[in-house]
Amino acid sequence: MQQVVEFVGNNPIISFAWVGLFGAVIYSFIQPMLSKVTSVGNHEATLLINKQDAVVVDVRTNDEYKKGYIAGARHIPLTQIQANNFKPIENLKGSPIIVVCETGMRSGSAANTLVKGGFEQVYNLRGGMTDWKSANLPITKK
Repeated sequence: MQQVVEFVGNNPIISFAWVGLFGAVIYSFIQPMLSKVTSVGNHEATLLINKQDAVVVDVRTNDEYKKGYIAGARHIPLTQIQANNFKPIENLKGSPIIVVCETGMRSGSAANTLVKGGFEQVYNLRGGMTDWKSANLPITKK
């Protein structure tokens, strides 16, 4: 124990970096358990769309959206959701909503914002449109 105290005293920057890294790892495991957003893969998403009439909300940029989107998806850019502008889907607070972006990262943030806005059944498409396209699932283009 004395050696640990001596090491920390001699190397405070490294010690704090390790403590910070350890905290970040613990947080990354605990945060999903506390979230009200459920992460779903392509298979679960198609079941939600086909069996429960889930609405797909695409939060990508206009350019990304024009390259292809899931049929029936409603395009609401992330900036609009971050501004708490839920008008296009306000009447769907009790319906299942699948949020999608290119890789699943931005949609996770948008999904959490929707939950805070009162939406009850919010899902994040794991892997986003990248995984959707890789699985050769259908996309629509304007």
